[in-house]
Amino acid sequence: MVELTLPRDSKVKAGKRYKAAKKTKTTRTYKIYRFDPDSGENPRWDTYEVDSADHGPMLLDSLIHIKNNVDSTLAFRRSCREGICGSCAMNIGGRNTLACTKGHDEFKGDITIAPLPHMPVVKDLIPDLSGFYNQYASIEPWLESKTPDPEQERLQTPANRDKLDGLYECILCACCSTSCPSYWWNQDKYLGPAALLQAYRWLADSRDENTTARLEALEDPFKLYRCHTIMNCAQVCPKGLNPAKAIAEIKKMMPAKG
Repeated sequence: MVELTLPRDSKVKAGKRYKAAKKTKTTRTYKIYRFDPDSGENPRWDTYEVDSADHGPMLLDSLIHIKNNVDSTLAFRRSCREGICGSCAMNIGGRNTLACTKGHDEFKGDITIAPLPHMPVVKDLIPDLSGFYNQYASIEPWLESKTPDPEQERLQTPANRDKLDGLYECILCACCSTSCPSYWWNQDKYLGPAALLQAYRWLADSRDENTTARLEALEDPFKLYRCHTIMNCAQVCPKGLNPAKAIAEIKKMMPAKG
């Protein structure tokens, strides 16, 4: 067997590359909001130094690594890890987003992670979304028809089906509503971007036959008209949707309801 060896200069260069790689900083600093209402203690920020080479590329991977290997008391929600369920919505680097769709290499310097803003906190990064879900339920997010159920599916023309694009994709992560100043100050009355986007999803559905009653339920100084088109909702939506546009379409429908 012939032994293959590298020239001496090649070995030196390889050694230098190895030493350079070893010096490359892969440790990231995470400043994470911590709060347990049951403890009676004030909220605080805990700092964690984590080597990004020890886990996957997404920020959710970082949080899971911290919980599994550094601090098992850290609490957060997560489920699909694919940007579909909306469970891991939180405020990262000052912006509402999903932890499973943001890579830690997208951020420079320390990475701050907090729960969705202006919501009660269950623990640490887990917001209490009870009110948010009650608002969603209040718009009756299901098909309402006065005609008997057909033996086959309810058909739509391609044009009518296209009207639902940009509406049905909402994953109810609450990133949009919790980025809206009007929702921060009036969330007991104002339905917020997410619920109103869902409301328009059914108003725009050609198969739904309860349009007038839906519009009457929304005609309120606070439920609908607190939207001032700030557009924070569209900027932070992880699915690229535009709740402000849907709200504007509802407002346009109001005079026509009779």
